[in-house]
Amino acid sequence: MSKKPEPGVSREERVSDEGLLRLENQLKAGNISDMVLKQWLKRYAESARSLIKKYDRYSAELED
Repeated sequence: MSKKPEPGVSREERVSDEGLLRLENQLKAGNISDMVLKQWLKRYAESARSLIKKYDRYSAELED
């Protein structure tokens, strides 16, 4: 008997304009840790990097 896949959010849906809007809202609120910013950079690459720089939160340590 094969296991039925669990419903979830596909990668294409996670990497979206909506996701970047969530990142921007978190940056505006100022309540986002460097650890979380690193995760955004891994997932969204240059799009996230641009937003993070816009809100003056970028540093080279985020790329580790």
